[in-house]
Amino acid sequence: MLAVLFLLFVLFAGLWTDWLWFKSVHYSSVFTSQLWTKLSLFAVFGVLMAVVVGFNIWLAHRLRPPLSAMSVEQQSLDRYRMGVAPYKRWLLIGVSLVVGLIAGAAATGQWRTWMLWTNQTPFDVKDSQFHLDVSFYAFSLPWYEFLLGFAFSAVIVSVLASVLVHYLYGGLRLQGPGRRASAGAQGHLAVLLGVFVLLKAVAYWLDRYGLAVKSGSYKGVDGWTGLRYVDANAFLPAKTILFFVAIICALLFFLTPVRRTWAPALIGFGLMALSAVLIGGVYPAIVQQFQVKPNEQAKETPYIQKNIDATRQAYGIADSQSLPYTPKDATTQDLLKPDAQTIADIRLLDPNVVSPAFQQIEQQRSYYAFPKTLNVDRYGPTATAQDTVIGVRELDLNGVQQRNWINDHFKYTHGYGVVAAKGNQVNGQGQPVFTESGLPASGTLGDYQQRVYYGEQSPDYSIVGGTNQEIDYTTDAGGDQTYQYTGGSGVSLDNPFTRAAYAVKFAEPQILYSGAIAKGAKVLYDRTPKERVEKVAPWLSIDADPYPVVQDGKLVWVLDGYTTSDGYPFSSKTTLGDATKDSLTGQRGQTLTAANTVNYIRNSVKATVDAYTGEVTLYQWDDADPVLKTWMKAFPGTVEPKSAIPATLMPHLRYPQDLFKVQRDLLGQYHMTDANSFFNGTDIWQVPNDPTTSGGEVQPPYYLTVRMPDAAAASFSLTTSFVPSKRDNLAAFMAVSADPGPDYGRIRILKVPGDTGTLGPNLAQAKFNSDPDVARQLNILKNGGDSDVEYGNLLTLPVGGGLLNVEPVYVRGRTAKYPVLQKVLAVYGKDNVAFENTLQDALAKVFGAATGAAPSTPTAPTTPTTPTTPTTPTTPSPVSPTVQKALQDAQKAFTDGQTALKNGDWTAYGTAQKALQDALNAAAAAQSPTGASGALATPAPSSSP
Repeated sequence: MLAVLFLLFVLFAGLWTDWLWFKSVHYSSVFTSQLWTKLSLFAVFGVLMAVVVGFNIWLAHRLRPPLSAMSVEQQSLDRYRMGVAPYKRWLLIGVSLVVGLIAGAAATGQWRTWMLWTNQTPFDVKDSQFHLDVSFYAFSLPWYEFLLGFAFSAVIVSVLASVLVHYLYGGLRLQGPGRRASAGAQGHLAVLLGVFVLLKAVAYWLDRYGLAVKSGSYKGVDGWTGLRYVDANAFLPAKTILFFVAIICALLFFLTPVRRTWAPALIGFGLMALSAVLIGGVYPAIVQQFQVKPNEQAKETPYIQKNIDATRQAYGIADSQSLPYTPKDATTQDLLKPDAQTIADIRLLDPNVVSPAFQQIEQQRSYYAFPKTLNVDRYGPTATAQDTVIGVRELDLNGVQQRNWINDHFKYTHGYGVVAAKGNQVNGQGQPVFTESGLPASGTLGDYQQRVYYGEQSPDYSIVGGTNQEIDYTTDAGGDQTYQYTGGSGVSLDNPFTRAAYAVKFAEPQILYSGAIAKGAKVLYDRTPKERVEKVAPWLSIDADPYPVVQDGKLVWVLDGYTTSDGYPFSSKTTLGDATKDSLTGQRGQTLTAANTVNYIRNSVKATVDAYTGEVTLYQWDDADPVLKTWMKAFPGTVEPKSAIPATLMPHLRYPQDLFKVQRDLLGQYHMTDANSFFNGTDIWQVPNDPTTSGGEVQPPYYLTVRMPDAAAASFSLTTSFVPSKRDNLAAFMAVSADPGPDYGRIRILKVPGDTGTLGPNLAQAKFNSDPDVARQLNILKNGGDSDVEYGNLLTLPVGGGLLNVEPVYVRGRTAKYPVLQKVLAVYGKDNVAFENTLQDALAKVFGAATGAAPSTPTAPTTPTTPTTPTTPTTPSPVSPTVQKALQDAQKAFTDGQTALKNGDWTAYGTAQKALQDALNAAAAAQSPTGASGALATPAPSSSP
């Protein structure tokens, strides 16, 4: 009894703790809606299955013959009949309960299908074959197929159970003279078989509509969906004919008890089976062989066009714009001037490489860490917002020196602050130029709650509150700065029953009796942003890369949620896990539904998770998405309207990566909107492999500030490149506007003529590696094997009428803990290659005379490696007049340089840069103890001169 009670408590503990968690995050309606839906489905279909099977068992027993035949077979069955006799009622109830429990448990898994069917919203789009609203295929057809499958299961189990009972009680005989089946057994089984054949007729009718969402492989598309010529002209009529044949066959079975013979029904069933082979199999094969194959293009192009149109609509790529673009090998100052902002914001910091630098410089304490891949965001006034690399300093329990239960769950509970750096600058040592740094963090982000209780690396659970004093950080003096959590989230542990439930949940008995848990203590768990959003919105697929945003005095995680469907007619299907895989998948994480196959997707929800309170908020982003509207009806009050998004958060929202990767994967073929071109496969693209890694995975997309040729100004965008299938020259460059605004989500594709020989990413990398000067300098950087060279992201940008490829090169010494930026590779056109110390030197070399100065003069329109605002060198007080004069000159030179940059005047910009360096050198000389002049390396940044 104790063991049974403990088992029941374990089962109950999971349910009870889930309820407490949903209540603590104020989404209890999600929990109750799911629970009642599952219980209702379990009860209805469990009882229905139990009643159907139980009734047929009872009926088979009632129809048993009064006397069994005298035979060896029946004599051997007598002992079984006698053994069963005392327990017949209990056996009937037991068998019915077992099949009912199994059926009910299976039905609970259909709660999403039920909710979509009962709350469905029309798409207001009709399919091109049956002219039904898409909602029929997305919401209704899956439910009808489930009901049909359930009915088949009920009939099959009933037939098997009835045959067993009839055999046991002599209604069916295998031996002996006379009839093999009694009249009662014959009639009973004939009706059941008639119902089975009738259900098969319904299946044939539903199969007609199922052809619109049937998938297969065709023309290189693994998930090709929809009818083709043979489906519309052979399978569709065959299904209709078989529907009527099955109806006739079912009637013959229903007449069997009256005619007292199986012959007509069995003949009809045989004819139905033969028809299924001939009409449903042989005839379509004949049509395919003798009508389609001799003239396949003419027969298939109308259906290919339907597939193209539906696929582009379902994945949100129907409005993508393709522009012809013939890249130039050389440019002019007039052509470069409109792209001044693009060049100024070229990102030198690769967020996938610089994490060790953040870790080494800004970790501060061993129990803190940064993620392997940092994020790119924009900070600053809207008009001058700057690309920023940002990372959260999260808790890393592996760095705690004394690991024990108290330290792991009571003392070290949270991370602390964010660190941010300018994306387009490094200092003189090749290190990031931080705009937010230190512990506690300070800088340009202002005041905000820096404690990170909910993050990507948070522990599985922490116990806070009560008398517990948590460790914020260890001060420089060696003491611990402590803190008590006041965020309000978590589940109270004041109730002993609740403590026992969590002791079971976390398999930790100390939670039940530990004296460290005082009155007022709470347990925090399910703490990663993805976990929290997935639980409160189980109908969403979540993007793999949550990113942090500092706004309104808070640090929040922003997540993109997708609504999906696999029931969009004629739209080809894709597997999310495959389509979103690239060279960074292992570092970024994978989508929730990695194995799910979908053929409709929308970025319908933007979600936030407060890093301190854990509060989850869902915002409606796509107010036209019928799938989202359906789920909002199913879970009312859980999604806030788009108008509720804070104004301070809106500039940080962006186009999500996983959706973009799904779209670019499809656009490799579906950029061809003409069915004839698609059929011939004359222009298939693919995403190139990442040339900076050796894993063979495709290149990830990059967030960049870029101006497309048809745009008036540069905008924050998500970009990628394409190469022709099995070739390395560039086929196209694609960018989607990632900034919230009128252009958000607008996809532009620059199609490059195949005869231009434009360098794709791998050819650009090969161009770098094969250049003799570059190879020589790389050998110098490697220093005889004492250093390792790491390539940053290879960025492709449409600039000055051509294409510019830029790649930062990092060097990590053999004993160094992080890489530093040492060189910048650049190539413009097919032959202009540069490998220089700074980006402006590299651009001046590849642009040549277009910069308006000698190639060696750093006049390229890019943000310099000097800080945005010059800093005062550390000097004894008071500051000398000479130093003040030098800093004033530096400030003036900096302002002049920014003005020239905005105006696209690179000559003036180069002059200002030289004046800035001279002023900084003068300041260094003035502050030198000997008064000797010395060139300043690029100084560390500061918020004021």
